[in-house]
Amino acid sequence: MWKKHPRALPFLFFSEMWERFGYYLMIGIFTLYLKDVKEGFAMTEAESADLYGTFIGLVFLTPFVGGLLADRYLGYRKSIIMGGIMMGIGYLLMGIHNLTVLYIAMTLVILGNGFFKPNISTLLGNVYTTPQHIHQKDEGYNIFYMGINIGAFICNFFGAALYITYGWAYAFAAAGVGMFIGVIIFITGTKHYAAYDIKKGVQQGDMSFTRIVMLILVPSIVAGVIGWLIPGDLFGSDSTDAFIFACLPVIYFYTSLYVSAEKSEKRPIAALLAIFAVVVLFWAVFKQNGSALTTWADRYTDREVTGTTEKVFEKLIFAQTLTYKKDSVAKYDDQFRIQKENGKVIKEFTYPVYFKNIPAEKLPVENEKINVWSTNLSQSINPGWVILLTPLIVAFFAFLRRKGKEPSTPTKIAFGLLFSALSVFVMIAAVKAGNNGTEKVSVLWLIGSYGVITIGELLLSPMGLSIVSKLSPVRITSLMMGGWFVSTSIGNKLSGVLASMWDKYEDKTNYFWLNFLLLMGAAIVCFAMLKWLNGIMKEKGLN
Repeated sequence: MWKKHPRALPFLFFSEMWERFGYYLMIGIFTLYLKDVKEGFAMTEAESADLYGTFIGLVFLTPFVGGLLADRYLGYRKSIIMGGIMMGIGYLLMGIHNLTVLYIAMTLVILGNGFFKPNISTLLGNVYTTPQHIHQKDEGYNIFYMGINIGAFICNFFGAALYITYGWAYAFAAAGVGMFIGVIIFITGTKHYAAYDIKKGVQQGDMSFTRIVMLILVPSIVAGVIGWLIPGDLFGSDSTDAFIFACLPVIYFYTSLYVSAEKSEKRPIAALLAIFAVVVLFWAVFKQNGSALTTWADRYTDREVTGTTEKVFEKLIFAQTLTYKKDSVAKYDDQFRIQKENGKVIKEFTYPVYFKNIPAEKLPVENEKINVWSTNLSQSINPGWVILLTPLIVAFFAFLRRKGKEPSTPTKIAFGLLFSALSVFVMIAAVKAGNNGTEKVSVLWLIGSYGVITIGELLLSPMGLSIVSKLSPVRITSLMMGGWFVSTSIGNKLSGVLASMWDKYEDKTNYFWLNFLLLMGAAIVCFAMLKWLNGIMKEKGLN
């Protein structure tokens, strides 16, 4: 696989693989840890989803700044190493059971990801600028993307074994160790990409970093603080209020880029802004994998393992042992109930919740133990599908290209939204099959839903980056790439807002119908814009 590619590729591949190993291990257990009533923070579904959404929203917001700083001042290697070390320390700190320390750890991960994520991808692209390798760039990125998903696939098995056997702190520590391994591998391969670590600096026509700070970052911080301090929860929580207020100056800034652009630049910028708007809704649904869909796997999916599977999972420590207590099912509906005592909110705990929606005739006898596969393993389904489907989709479009029938980039994005909407039908059917959560359903429903939305992801996510690079005016390419990350960030936060509404829907089909309507609405808008978008692509001599 490596022989015909630059010597830098395997080092960047394994650096990114281990970085994603750490990140997705942490994400796979994050909300489970927040909701754990014994060793976590006993958060409600809404509280954990809100914090999760804010976290991953900010994680995808900082690459905008980190990319610009590396591009102009720090260089890529220094930024990648600095970001990796910050993230590794952040993961280690998450194992300390203290809310203040948790917020410090999250901040380190948010900032570290901003320096690491955009710059390792940029450095990879630079490596493929030589005449003998430039034609291999797409293939190189496909191999690199495979590394991301291998890391995301295997990490959850390590996470399960560690938190079941030793506790949450050891699982978070493994994420940190994985990150540090990635940094060491990156440093080891320095000689293969040192020559490609070329700082762009501030070019003619570039907006200065100081101006970007004053026009975007400072107004966003001020607006966010105002949103946080405004009495009452306008959009559900203080963090959501702050995030939405902070986004307003960013949206205004990108709108002003269109207004002040030269006539020849207006249509391409307008096309990109339109795409940014519709893909927000894709990320809003897709990123519920760490919140609502993890809840579905935890409480509504039949995770019991028996026979040979049970023996294998027990040996590999991928299964948890649960003891049935009749009282834990009869008294409460959730992992705890909330009641008021002398005006003070008291949480009464009960454990485990797994048995609450098993029909009476199938319940174990008192004190009987069963083994269930660890909830966070469900997070490996999506990267598993990516590994399986990527070669097929690449081959499919290569076949269409040879026939002269390959669809345009905007068309691929529109179909990506459509497939994503159709994936929600699988979850609606799953709710029906489980009689609205009163019975558990097969994990095949989750596997099917992830399979369909992964097709949407592969049509949309890489194509989004591609169309930004194709349509952006050269003088603001970095800013428009930042716009893609901003739209991803807003979608990620919206995923938390949607997931926080989970308990408000007694009929869970209505929750998934809401997701379907959001995605289908985005798909319809995108298809309606196709003629216009394709026309702009043709004007630029692009597909």
